Amino acid sequence: MDIYDDMNLYITSEKFYIEPKLGKEILVIDRISETVHTEIKSDQIPRTIKYDEFCGLLGSINLLAGRYLVIATQRELVGFIAGHSIWKLAGSKLIPYFKSTIHINNSQVADNAVYVNMIENVLSTPYYYFSYSYDITHSMQRLHSGGPAFRNQSILARADPRFVWNSHLLKGFNKPEFKNFTLPLLHGFISINQCMINGYNFTWTLISRRSICRAGTRLFRRGTDRDGNVANFVETEQIVEYQADQSSFVQIRGSIPLYWIQFPDLRYKPPPRLSEIDAEEQKMACSRHLENTSLLYGRQILVNLVDQKGTESRLGHAFEETIHNIGLSSVRYEAFDFHSECRHMRWDRLSILIDRLSFDQDEMGFFLLMRDGSLISLQDGVFRTNCIDCLDRTNVVQSMLARRALTAVLRKLLILKSNEHVEDHNNFEKLFKTVWADNADLISIQYSGTGALKTDYTRTGKRTRLGLLKDGMNSLTRYYKNNFTDGFRQDALDLFHGLADLRSPLSVERGWRYITFPTVLLIAIAMFVTCAVIPPEYSTESLLFLLFWGAMVAATSSTILRYGHEFVDKPRLVSS
Repeated sequence: MDIYDDMNLYITSEKFYIEPKLGKEILVIDRISETVHTEIKSDQIPRTIKYDEFCGLLGSINLLAGRYLVIATQRELVGFIAGHSIWKLAGSKLIPYFKSTIHINNSQVADNAVYVNMIENVLSTPYYYFSYSYDITHSMQRLHSGGPAFRNQSILARADPRFVWNSHLLKGFNKPEFKNFTLPLLHGFISINQCMINGYNFTWTLISRRSICRAGTRLFRRGTDRDGNVANFVETEQIVEYQADQSSFVQIRGSIPLYWIQFPDLRYKPPPRLSEIDAEEQKMACSRHLENTSLLYGRQILVNLVDQKGTESRLGHAFEETIHNIGLSSVRYEAFDFHSECRHMRWDRLSILIDRLSFDQDEMGFFLLMRDGSLISLQDGVFRTNCIDCLDRTNVVQSMLARRALTAVLRKLLILKSNEHVEDHNNFEKLFKTVWADNADLISIQYSGTGALKTDYTRTGKRTRLGLLKDGMNSLTRYYKNNFTDGFRQDALDLFHGLADLRSPLSVERGWRYITFPTVLLIAIAMFVTCAVIPPEYSTESLLFLLFWGAMVAATSSTILRYGHEFVDKPRLVSS
C-alpha cells in the first residue's frame, strides 16, 4: 500500500491527530508521554478544532526545549518514474510537543532557537525528494533483483538506509503499523525529462543520492571513518524509459578512502594532510570501504583525478600505494591528472581518459529490462570517481561516461542508429549538458555551500572566460562559507542525523587574538587609507606614516593567517 499523501493535522492541548484524507485510520501522538499509536477513524477528533493540511510526516526530533513534530507542508511535482509520481520538498514545519518554555531558562530558550534554526537550515538546503509509491533510494537494478519478500515490504522498511536522510527523525515511527504514514526523504538531485530523438519519445532521468554516512561540509568531513564510510558519497543513476522498456546506468563518487584532513585555517586552499596513523590502519580502512562497495556494486574502476604534483600529490600517491598493497582483484585503479592534462583550457584531452576507460565500460554494461519482463543485461561493476572534493572535476568525467552509456542504451533500443551518437542531436545534447551541470551545482551547494566550478564545460562542451569569472566568484564565496559559516552547518547536519549531543550554553570562549588582531587590522587599514588619500602632497613624515601603517597591515594579516584556525567557525557540538 502507498504512503498517505494529503493529510490533516489536528492539534489539541494533549494530542496530535494525523488524519489521511483517503485513509480509514488515524495516527495519534500524545504530546505529553510522546507515545504513538493508530486508531480506526471514528469521531475521536473534536470537529470544532481547526486543522492544518500537510503532505507528509517526516518524523520528530528532540531539541533542548523538548520534542518537535516535523512535517512536509509543500511539494512540487518533478515527474514520473515507472508511472510513479516523484516530488520535491518545497516546505516543511516544526511543531513543538510542549506548550510553553517555562521549564527552561532564558539562555536555554535562546539556544533552543538556534537548534530549531539548525534543523530548518538542513531541511531548506536544496533539494529533498520523495515518492508515495516508488522507492527512489534504490536503483532500478536493485529493485528488480530484490525477491518477493523485499518487494512486499513497506517503502521505508526496504529503503536503502544510506540514502534515507530523515531516518533519525523517523526512529520513533519505525513500526509496521505506521508504514503508511512515514515518508522517507532522499537528498541530492532528480531531473526527469521527456525527450525525442529520431521521432522516438522516451523519458531520460538523472538521480543523485547523497549518503547520510559521514555527511558533512566540505572541509570538516574528509576521507573515511572506521566503518569504511567516506565523505560526500553520492550514487548517480541515469535512467531511460521507452515504451515500458527500462534501462539504468549507475556511477558513484566519494572522498579518497583514507584517513586524511583539511581543516579550514583562513588560507585559500589549506593543504590536505594524511592523518598520522599507522599505514596498516590506512590499509584496513580503505579495504573496508572497497569491500563494502564491492558487495553493493561488484567490480570497481577507481578513477582518481587529483593532481600528481603539488599539495594533492601526496594524497593521490598514498591512495595508489594503498590500492596496490590491498591487491583486490575486483578493483582497478586509473589515475588521471585532470588539471595537468587539461591545462591551457585543453579540455579535449579528457577524451584520453574516456578512451582508457572504454573497454571497462563496455565490459560493465548497463541494466536493461524489456517491456515483456525479459532481462537483457545487468550492470556488472561501477565507476568510482574522485577528486579532492568529488565535485567539479568528478562531475565532468561522470557526465562523459554517462553520455557514452546513454549512446549505447539508445542504440540497443533502436532509437539511435548504429553509427549515431547522442551528441549528434543538438537539442538533446543541450538538455543533457544542462541537466548534468545542474546536478553538479546542487551536489556542490549541498557539500560546499556554492555552485560547482567548471560547469561552463559541462553546459557548453568548452571552457569559456565567462565560466572562469563565474568560477572565481564561486571560489570566493566557497572560501567565505568554508571558513566562517560551515561550523554551524556541520553542527546542523550532526544534530539532524542524531550524531551530536545537545548542549547549553552554545557560546564558545574565544582567545584574546580573536578580537584583538581583527580590530588592529581594521584600524591599520583605515589609517593606511587615510594617510594615502588625505595629504594634498606627500612629505617625508606622511610617507613614513604610510609605510608604518602599511607594515602594520602586513604584520597583522600575517599573524591572523598564522593563527588562522582560531578565527574560523568550528563545530560546537560534540559528536555522540
